[in-house]
Amino acid sequence: MSGNAGKMEQAMLILKQISEDTATPRNIRRAAIQAMGALETDKDSPAVKASNAISILDEVSQDPNCPLHSRTKIWNAVSILETISDQE
Repeated sequence: MSGNAGKMEQAMLILKQISEDTATPRNIRRAAIQAMGALETDKDSPAVKASNAISILDEVSQDPNCPLHSRTKIWNAVSILETISDQE
């Protein structure tokens, strides 16, 4: 699994972990689910999907209530999503 599909799959796995972590505040889990939805939509190109997910995650990673372990996972997902482009 290489290229954009592999990167999206990696990011989805990280976001799934965040969304299922009961130690993470509800608003941050909700943002992870919204970002997963942005990645799953069929109407946008891979780069637009990644950009939409990044904007959701970037906002929530600034939340002072975000636990460090969740913030680290969010940054990990964002760094993967930032490498997605429309040139496959």
